[in-house]
Amino acid sequence: MRITGISTHVVGTPWRNLTYVQVHTDEGVTGVGETRMLGHTDALLGYLKEAEVNHILGSDPFAVEDLVRRMKYGDFGRAGEIVMSGIAVVEMACWDIKGKALGVPVWQLLGGRVTDKVKAYANGWYTTERTPEAYHKAAQAVVERGYRALKIDPFGTGHFELDRKETLYAVSLIEAVRDAIGPEAELMLEMHGRFSPATAVRLARELAPFDPAWLEEPVPPENLKALEKVAAKVDIPLATGERVHDRIEFRELFESQAVDILQPDVGHIGGIWETRKLAATAETHYMLVAPHNVGGPVLTAASLQVGFTSPNFKILEHFNDFADAEIKKVVKGAPQVNPEDGCFHLSDAPGLGVELDVDAAAEFPQQQARFDLWAEGWEQRKPKSGSKGTK
Repeated sequence: MRITGISTHVVGTPWRNLTYVQVHTDEGVTGVGETRMLGHTDALLGYLKEAEVNHILGSDPFAVEDLVRRMKYGDFGRAGEIVMSGIAVVEMACWDIKGKALGVPVWQLLGGRVTDKVKAYANGWYTTERTPEAYHKAAQAVVERGYRALKIDPFGTGHFELDRKETLYAVSLIEAVRDAIGPEAELMLEMHGRFSPATAVRLARELAPFDPAWLEEPVPPENLKALEKVAAKVDIPLATGERVHDRIEFRELFESQAVDILQPDVGHIGGIWETRKLAATAETHYMLVAPHNVGGPVLTAASLQVGFTSPNFKILEHFNDFADAEIKKVVKGAPQVNPEDGCFHLSDAPGLGVELDVDAAAEFPQQQARFDLWAEGWEQRKPKSGSKGTK
């Protein structure tokens, strides 16, 4: 079996573009991959056009390791977010092809399942007015939907510092959310790399009474010494990793032992097998894995293949029951959170278990999507400009 070509399909919303890639073969088996780029969708499409000629055409889709190695190192450049995301969408499509050709789910090819369900946490649910009352109501809707966990960034446009007034307001939001979801549901606190170490530590202490499950990206990700300062002074588990795009670059995080939960994005770190390798290394350091997942159903399905096969997999992020829920229809067989237990359940469908509906995808043309975490009202994911369709 050989790859005969790839086709790309961009599903657009005002705040995110989802890039789907179909990999076609000479035996008629087609696989699909997906990633979400922020402000770099056209760059990704340009890279894939070149990579198709230089590396992908004629390749054996079963030889996933070899194709990834050639795409990563064959251009003699240091692979960053765009290249690693391009590798990821092709890589997961190859796993999809392999599973379909053999008639087995991808998780079976990764060593078999260690669990038959993966817990989900909701994100994108607080796109309402930024008040305790509105957040209380929105959080109640999340748990009524069956979720046992949810994540929130309550810090507005905070950057490095957060004054006393804004701190008290953020605390009031979290107090309302915790009251809405009760004591048993997990509440993840997202900081989006906003703060200095001192501010992150102060906020962690202010919010400790609400029992956060983790503190995510408390400081910008470039300086691990800053992260170590936070880790030394807070008791809340720390999580990070969504903006690390190469498995090798996690080495310093492992050495520092500054984090408890790693959050690689399967769509940015080179795909399913790269993430599974990272999870294995994390296991040797007694760290959990909870992938970043702001994509659609294909990226969710790919992330679940890692989840079902990794003993140290904690939980999976999920946007698509709340933000842009209508895009679920672009994929047949989209993974669903079971409202009875708040989990994704194991699927025996071959490959990734999903199929891209190209006609449905065409109903959501690419947009000039904008998502500015430093702009007032960012949490509503309704950018004031830049939402005009481009294709």
